[in-house]
Amino acid sequence: MGTTTHKPPTARLLDLTRLMRRVGRVLTGVDRVERAYLLALQDAPEPLYGLVRSRYGYILLDPGGVAEMTPILSGRANKGQCARAWQVARRAAVSRGLPWALPRMLRKHVPAGSAYLNTGHSNVTERVLRAMESAEISIAVFVHDVIPLEFPHFQRDGSVTPFRAMIDRVAARADLVIYNSDDTKTRAEAHMPDRIPQSIVAHLGTEIASPQPEDLPKDLPPEGPYFVTPGTIEPRKNHAFLLDLWDEMGADAPVLVIAGSRGWKNEAVFSRLDALGKGSRVREVSGLSDGALSALVSGAAGVLLPSHAEGFGLPAVEAAALGVPVVVNTLDVYGEFLGDIPIYADVSDRYLWIRTIKTLTEAGQRTYQDHTFDLPSWEAHFKTVLRLT
Repeated sequence: MGTTTHKPPTARLLDLTRLMRRVGRVLTGVDRVERAYLLALQDAPEPLYGLVRSRYGYILLDPGGVAEMTPILSGRANKGQCARAWQVARRAAVSRGLPWALPRMLRKHVPAGSAYLNTGHSNVTERVLRAMESAEISIAVFVHDVIPLEFPHFQRDGSVTPFRAMIDRVAARADLVIYNSDDTKTRAEAHMPDRIPQSIVAHLGTEIASPQPEDLPKDLPPEGPYFVTPGTIEPRKNHAFLLDLWDEMGADAPVLVIAGSRGWKNEAVFSRLDALGKGSRVREVSGLSDGALSALVSGAAGVLLPSHAEGFGLPAVEAAALGVPVVVNTLDVYGEFLGDIPIYADVSDRYLWIRTIKTLTEAGQRTYQDHTFDLPSWEAHFKTVLRLT
């Protein structure tokens, strides 16, 4: 569907439910998008309000309340402030209420003609969307992927049906859908048979954290060439494939660092990781800061990403921006914004993966020394998005 420029909204209302639930934890890719919107929209000329779904109802923040919560939500607060996040939010609220009171809260405190933005796949409920409509607030929803519908066997138990319902609500009620790639847009709209809302594609911006090797555990980085696979240890990321490759390569394999928290439905992989001996060529680490992960990736012979599916694939972008070789499964989304920069290797070809790993091990980082990559910027992202919401 085509897009046209329109006049800016009276104000913006950003859903901050996801960030509130993630306070004090290492941020995921979707979390980082919500954080980027929080920071960018405060710099826009239109006032920024915030909405949070709490255990008992809703917390509504006016621009002053959003400003007060920003250090906590963006990861710049100390541990004590993070521990008191909900207390601070309740104190900073311009209004709080039980679920049934949301329409009245919005009409009283948020100007008509405002725009509601939900970027976190959280709180996209019928109650919220109807409340926005009753308050004359337009609805923009960021859809990061539809992987739960395409690969339901990789998802947490009980999560697919609610996700399907969320996509149905987006299709029925959103005034605008924001996608991170043309690939995501095509896949999502295939699941919207009755109504396809107006949409826009805006590639995600990327900010590379300054490497902070001092934040790495004492045994990292490993001596000699090593590879990194970053991200949550979940079935979709296909860690089992890499463990199989390392078993096949044996004692001559370089070190593989699996950098990410353990996820769900991956007990076989967790058992293999638990069984790793002290001298294993595979290491597992979690809870790294952005700077520590950047330092780890910067020194790697390559980043390995054999994922079965991705909505955007930030780790691949970040590796390319650091000039580190990145080996990826043959997914269309990578070709859309990385072109011929990655080394594409289908996960059906184990021999190609092993040969590529051995070649990169011998080459170190010389392969990419002359490589340059224009990092996608948040400035460009918001220049695109804010034309329409």
